[in-house]
Amino acid sequence: MDEKRHNKRTELSSRLILKRIDGGGGAKEVDINVTDVSKGGVGFMCDSPLEIGAVYESFLTIWTKEVLHAFLEIVRIEKMGESYLYGASFVGLPEMEAARIETYQTLEEIGNNDNKQG
Repeated sequence: MDEKRHNKRTELSSRLILKRIDGGGGAKEVDINVTDVSKGGVGFMCDSPLEIGAVYESFLTIWTKEVLHAFLEIVRIEKMGESYLYGASFVGLPEMEAARIETYQTLEEIGNNDNKQG
């Protein structure tokens, strides 16, 4: 299988609250479970059906317990039993926020390498 991801992905225990902002469906808030995150986007599970191409406002709680405010465009949907697995790209994520994700990934890699050697 060819890898289509442009950035390294990291699993992150977190949740998002999404509000659709492109005029379709109002401001319904939806809780989701993040499966992986990179500086380019996020993968998550959700029980609610969302639409490809729709843009949602999100509040992503990261490993430092800080909240990143970002906009997500749904680019992939896969039905998984009663839930859906989504892939979304960040829209207009400030470079500083993307750098925070990348820094965490670097620190995580260093920690994993130290654990393998020790």
